[in-house]
Amino acid sequence: MKLIIAKLRAFLRAKRGNVAMIFAITAVPIVIAAGAGLDFARAMLVRQQMGEALDAAALAVGSTTGLDATSAQALAQKYFDANYTLDTSATGFGAPTIGTPVYDANGSIALTATASMPTILMKVIGMPSIPISTKSTVVWGQTKLWVALVLDNSGSMCKPDSQPCVNDTNKNSKIYQLKDATSTMLTSLQGVSTTAGDVKVAIVPFTREVDVGTGNVGASWLYWGFWEAVPQASGTTTITDTYSVTNQNKSSSNSPSTIPFAAWGPGDNCPFTVYNSDNSSNSTNTLMSPFGYYCMPTSVNANPNVSFNSDDNTKTTNRIPSSGTYNGYICPSMDSGDYNTERNAHYYNGCWTSTKVTTGTTTVVVDKGSSSARCKGFASANCSCNSSNVCSTQKWIHTWVPNNHSTWGGCITDRLQDYDISNTTPVGSNTTGFPADNPANPLSTTNCMNGNVVPLEYDWSDLSSKVTAMQARGSTNQAVGVAHGWMALTQGNPYGAPALPANTTRYIILFSDGLNTQNRWWGDGSTEGTSDDDKIDDRMSAVCTAAKTDKVVIYTIYVHISSGEAATSAPLQDCASDSSKYYNLTSSAQIAAAFADITKQITNVRVSK
Repeated sequence: MKLIIAKLRAFLRAKRGNVAMIFAITAVPIVIAAGAGLDFARAMLVRQQMGEALDAAALAVGSTTGLDATSAQALAQKYFDANYTLDTSATGFGAPTIGTPVYDANGSIALTATASMPTILMKVIGMPSIPISTKSTVVWGQTKLWVALVLDNSGSMCKPDSQPCVNDTNKNSKIYQLKDATSTMLTSLQGVSTTAGDVKVAIVPFTREVDVGTGNVGASWLYWGFWEAVPQASGTTTITDTYSVTNQNKSSSNSPSTIPFAAWGPGDNCPFTVYNSDNSSNSTNTLMSPFGYYCMPTSVNANPNVSFNSDDNTKTTNRIPSSGTYNGYICPSMDSGDYNTERNAHYYNGCWTSTKVTTGTTTVVVDKGSSSARCKGFASANCSCNSSNVCSTQKWIHTWVPNNHSTWGGCITDRLQDYDISNTTPVGSNTTGFPADNPANPLSTTNCMNGNVVPLEYDWSDLSSKVTAMQARGSTNQAVGVAHGWMALTQGNPYGAPALPANTTRYIILFSDGLNTQNRWWGDGSTEGTSDDDKIDDRMSAVCTAAKTDKVVIYTIYVHISSGEAATSAPLQDCASDSSKYYNLTSSAQIAAAFADITKQITNVRVSK
């Protein structure tokens, strides 16, 4: 017995192998603790992501009225999904479950989200998953709001579709997502307006121009001089019967170097172009300096889809019509802007008529002095050559007849500089008036955009319908959009805003998917990255600065989804009131979240816990 006791005491005093034994005994809890730490860290990351996404969902639901339980939960799920960015493959489970929103008696709303995250190491001790839940409660309290939604309707908004995306059925397209997000924002703004009229919204769709609607045809603030203007040459000279056109058919030193405009009449070649063959049906034409426009077979309002650089004889004509309604009419096409910068892409809304001169000198010499003298370019019914090798054509009186104002499509272009960057009250003059225009738009069946400017109102159904009507086509002029967004928030004409009520904040929310490509003076719609765009950007910077100086708060949103598009927009960054109010989006799906975040900020809807 003593021997056994001695052996036992020796064993207890022995030190060989103690480290291994201790490590073996303690390894199990250490490994379990490390595994628990890893699993709980993963759970905390998931919970944080769930909380942020749930806040956005609660803000959207909390500021939307008229929702039943099913639609409220669907809206919550939509915004949760848009903001929950955690890769579920890294966590090993699917999307969390959103509970039914709970409204309390004070009008706040609570949302819950739950999930069960599979564990990695803790399951060895019988814990296969960790339950995760988070809750978000929102309340709101805002002053009165005036909001101008300035929305890009240019053709690139069709992407990823090609133009024209008239039906906008592709839910991935930028125009579809914009309309969907805007409609949701309108519903949210309606929801936070505790008293009718506390929140008012204006809609300002824009391309190169804005459409104020044909119902304003008699408005005192429209300037019709730009519409009715007689065509120019080199941007300075008005073309009259005495204006001399370069003689493209000169055959000798005795021939006149120029020919008065009065020489051209029915059946003659267009005086604004030069041809590579004699007055034949298949001759092609090119622009002749210093004009920058072709001839049309009819008034441009009858052919709104004409392109100034087309040789298609169904859109332009080599010869002045000699029969029919437009017999003798000389109708200029859209200006290319090559020689008349201020009239870049401008339609001359009218035609010259041609009346024979029957008294006094009735003919004009077009060629003489050699055996080769001929009536090239002039119809045989009007022109002939005599035995002295002198070729003369009939002389005409041309009267410029502008198109009736009733043919106006509703669009207006930039005001004369520097009124284009101000909110000066307009009157119907060349200085402060808004110039009526029929813009070039080869992708439209009309000559003006679909989306009309909607002045400040709180008819939420009407606002929503106007957003639905928007379609993407045309070029981009963010400056004109901002100018009219600002005017919509300014008392008086053109949009009839009342005096600004006390405790009212004015906002412009500018959304665009690209860089500026065309305005009244510069660009052709596809000039990104050129000096022309820089000039348009300068106008935009100036109007944004002026609006901000007038205490208008500006948010800007830039979305780019294609590899060829710029990664950021300096003009939109510059336009925003501060860096936190500039949103740079890389997918159409992010548009809804950006609009929801702005709605939260401008309505002071906030997460309370």
